[in-house]
Amino acid sequence: MANVVVIGSQWGDEGKGKIVDWLSERADVVVRFQGGHNAGHTLVIDGTTYKLNLLPSGVVRPKKLSIIGNGVVIDPWALLDEMETVRRLGVEVTPENLRIAENAVLILPLHVELDQAREKALGEGKIGTTGRGIGPAYEDKVARRAIRVGDLADPEGLNGRIEGLLLHHNALRRGLGEPEIDAQDLKAKLEDVGPKILPFTGVVWQELDAARRNGKRILFEGAQGTMLDVDHGTYPFVTSSNTVAAQAAVGSGQGPGVVDYVLGISKAYTTRVGGGPFPTELEDDIGRLLRERGNEFGTVTGRPRRCGWFDGVLVRQAVKVNGINGIALTKLDVLDGMEELKVCTGYRIDGESLDHLPASMVRQAKVEPVFEVMEGWSESTRGARTWADLPATAVKYIRRIEEIIDAPIALLSTSPERQDVILVQDPFSD
Repeated sequence: MANVVVIGSQWGDEGKGKIVDWLSERADVVVRFQGGHNAGHTLVIDGTTYKLNLLPSGVVRPKKLSIIGNGVVIDPWALLDEMETVRRLGVEVTPENLRIAENAVLILPLHVELDQAREKALGEGKIGTTGRGIGPAYEDKVARRAIRVGDLADPEGLNGRIEGLLLHHNALRRGLGEPEIDAQDLKAKLEDVGPKILPFTGVVWQELDAARRNGKRILFEGAQGTMLDVDHGTYPFVTSSNTVAAQAAVGSGQGPGVVDYVLGISKAYTTRVGGGPFPTELEDDIGRLLRERGNEFGTVTGRPRRCGWFDGVLVRQAVKVNGINGIALTKLDVLDGMEELKVCTGYRIDGESLDHLPASMVRQAKVEPVFEVMEGWSESTRGARTWADLPATAVKYIRRIEEIIDAPIALLSTSPERQDVILVQDPFSD
């Protein structure tokens, strides 16, 4: 049976939550494989809005298994709060439908404090993080001093883990002029939260392997976007994890052959949150119009998103880096009624033509977009469910995007509602 990975092919916020929710009807297992609660997915189902940060989108569907993989960093207190929030909306969350990898790293209060202190110290040069401790938690993971979910089951061993962690963090806090962390206080917090999280914990890689061998369909749900990848994104204005499709295997404990189809998600225009380069950004009335129509405000932070024309160079690069088989194009309806549209087909730097976004931060800042002007449409595309429902000029816009990015449009989302989707190519078809 086909297994699908869904990733963002821009700077995140592409509408992955709705697409994953829509696809999860065809899946048996939904897996989050990277990031933390800095990423947000919004689902609108029968008029009810669900805002998910750590929970996989499949959790809102009955009889689906949701998994938080080892590649995710987990704030246990935030996770418990989120579980309680969705329960109040009628969603059942139990150890039978939610599993957490025992080797996933924990985000602790000290990570949040460090994240916020660093951003404050950087001033105007700040990265634009959500301040939720994700970066510092990944740093501790790589430095081999992190506390992991499974450590909560071993109170004796926890002492040594805390001691090694605070040896680093208290020295760092002294340098930042912050008070040191008390080891016993931290241990008390972990001993309190442990019994609430541990019932959901398991050997996730083994459970996924068994599901795959039993012919279950697995949907791997990415967070954020390709251009926020720590290796392949607009470094240093990136997140602290790999957001590309290959991470689906690593972040869930599976081999690279587990993925059969890579579905990239792109808006019909471009947005990003926080600092960093944005070649097609519009700081004018059109940019503000896109923000208002598209409700472009962060799910997690509420920050207004920067908006601009569709960047075909950026998405084409994401197609190559991820091995994308097809694109789900979202928010086409936001462009309704615009007389003229622009699509970026290339870049220039100091007069030199370029067909990709360079890795150098200095060169990225010099990028000038090359635009192709296209005719807009006056008719509404909102809620369209067949190609026949779309204006001819909207179809022409979509076809031109396919040519520029060198990938087909597999799905088209025409509103936030679950069923407002035009299916061209089913990623789960064998």
